[in-house]
Amino acid sequence: MTDRVPVRRALISVHDKSGLIDLARALVDAGADIVSSGGTASAIAEAGLPVTEVSDVTGFPEMLDGRVKTLHPRLHGGILADRTKPEHMETIASHEIAPIDLVVCNLYPFDKNVSAETSEKDAIALIDVGGPSMLRAAAKNFASVAPVVDVEDYESIIEQLKEGGLTLEFRRRLAAKTFAHLSAYDGAIARWFGGEEFLERINVSAEIIEILRYGENPHQRAAAYKLVGASGGIAFAEQLQGKELSYINYLDLDAAFRLSTAFTEPAACIVKHTSPCGVAIGSDIDEAYRLAFECDTRSAFGGIIGLNRPVTMGVVEQIREADLFVECIVAPEFEPDALELLRKRKNLRLMRLPAERWALDAVDVKSISGGLLVQTTDMLGDDRYQMKVVTKREPSAEEWVDLMFAWTVCARVKSNSVVLANGKQAIGIGAGQMSRVEAFEIAVKRAGDRAKGSVAASEALFPFPDNIEVGAAAGCTAIIQPGGSVRDDEVIAAADQAGLAMVFTGVRHFWH
Repeated sequence: MTDRVPVRRALISVHDKSGLIDLARALVDAGADIVSSGGTASAIAEAGLPVTEVSDVTGFPEMLDGRVKTLHPRLHGGILADRTKPEHMETIASHEIAPIDLVVCNLYPFDKNVSAETSEKDAIALIDVGGPSMLRAAAKNFASVAPVVDVEDYESIIEQLKEGGLTLEFRRRLAAKTFAHLSAYDGAIARWFGGEEFLERINVSAEIIEILRYGENPHQRAAAYKLVGASGGIAFAEQLQGKELSYINYLDLDAAFRLSTAFTEPAACIVKHTSPCGVAIGSDIDEAYRLAFECDTRSAFGGIIGLNRPVTMGVVEQIREADLFVECIVAPEFEPDALELLRKRKNLRLMRLPAERWALDAVDVKSISGGLLVQTTDMLGDDRYQMKVVTKREPSAEEWVDLMFAWTVCARVKSNSVVLANGKQAIGIGAGQMSRVEAFEIAVKRAGDRAKGSVAASEALFPFPDNIEVGAAAGCTAIIQPGGSVRDDEVIAAADQAGLAMVFTGVRHFWH
């Protein structure tokens, strides 16, 4: 087995024609013959480069509306022949089949061109058969053949052609990329045809974004991926400046993105260890950020800022005046003056995520040892008018506003969680506690004197009246929670005794 394989014959059939002519010209300069068909062959010929049509090699025209054109022994024999076996070479020679050393094929993107509204007939028409067959054959025979599915690899191919051929290490890497690409392609088709919400078998396909410095800890290796078929989320954010993102940065950025974009009004949040330490809605983004920062100025140090409006000079000036160390900022845009000023902090990571990329995937996927957990995504947006006031006192109009705000926030705080709010500003957050009453106590401690006149939200039910007692003692006036405890009657009675208004949502928002 030779290490470096010269390319004497290449088979090219691509949907994405980026870089095609440069690659074809480099192949011709290296003395390679090019075999191609359809639009790819036309593009190469129009560039004044020699190309042989597939039909001239096979002796057959395209058949069945193009369904059959590359499925032929004169092509697959040339791809699959084991160059280390004389009998293979004798066989293809006896049939006047020339070996093929390079197969370049990127497939029509099925996942980007079908949706739930696409008819079955149209979806079937988009399924490529010949392309995957050629690529699979070339990847299987990587010892002698290079399979290419990624335009990004063209530059490396051109460089290696100048050095006499493609190395074994490079061909093996191309084969791995090809099999992963085909798996993703088949997975997209399977998901579309599956129909059921949860298929018996699933194929989770993702494209690498970057190799990370390390994982949660320096001794762990890590990488970030973007799910194939996804249309939005933090994986699509563009980094404008700053150090490379860490594993933990990605987790916190995702939490900041999910919470800040849960509101339609100008909203800001500051996240630490995937839970917010400050959240607020304002008349504009400057006010929203000011109120979010006021929630817990100590914990905000080293946090991740999430905004659902462009970053303004007003926000930047507040960060500077507080001399606040910030790890990352994610926002739909950065105003030019604000961006220029933020760039002076060389290590600050600035992430732009336009509103058109705010869509959450229909399902959430989490890993467990040896497997995966898949669930439909908690999209929030609970309807106030489906909720039930269970106490004698109804919430006031102002309390309703704050209750709905606090309810949205606590759904994005790690469970068990309790959030105190006043004036569409979180003033105390208790997150991730084993005991819900302790989460309430932490929220009250964070709020201090501000707890008086606030409302409280809990993402899951209160098992005992002690939570009500904590809230009442702190000065809370209204509470929102799912309800559903076997002691609901006792909890409601405690609220009535304290003169609190309480709302049952009937919906729980655990977040682990």
